[in-house]
Amino acid sequence: MLKAMMAGALAVLAMGDEALAQQASYTWTGAGQGSGKCTSYKMTVTVTVTGNAVKGFFQQAGRTERHFETTLGANGAIKTTAKLDGGSTMSVVGTIKEGANRVVLDGYCKFDAKLTKQQ
Repeated sequence: MLKAMMAGALAVLAMGDEALAQQASYTWTGAGQGSGKCTSYKMTVTVTVTGNAVKGFFQQAGRTERHFETTLGANGAIKTTAKLDGGSTMSVVGTIKEGANRVVLDGYCKFDAKLTKQQ
């Protein structure tokens, strides 16, 4: 009986750790930068941070939604790549921390997403 109670208590504590992980969501919609048609491309970026785990989605108007996953580094830094069609990639760098939430997507065009925290 004591073993069952201890196992139950440990399970509750384990679930509590997950519940304690802070979650925050951020979003941005704007145009690309650069030459050619880049300034006419509209992109939407959504980022969710749970603890140190970062999941992001981005979609250019009229194109397929893409995603990236990474972890927060020192001082809220993120850096990874996202896969696009045809085996190409887009660089994803930025910072997610109080007062400075930004993701830069850089590939066929550059998208400087100054993220707004969602309530």
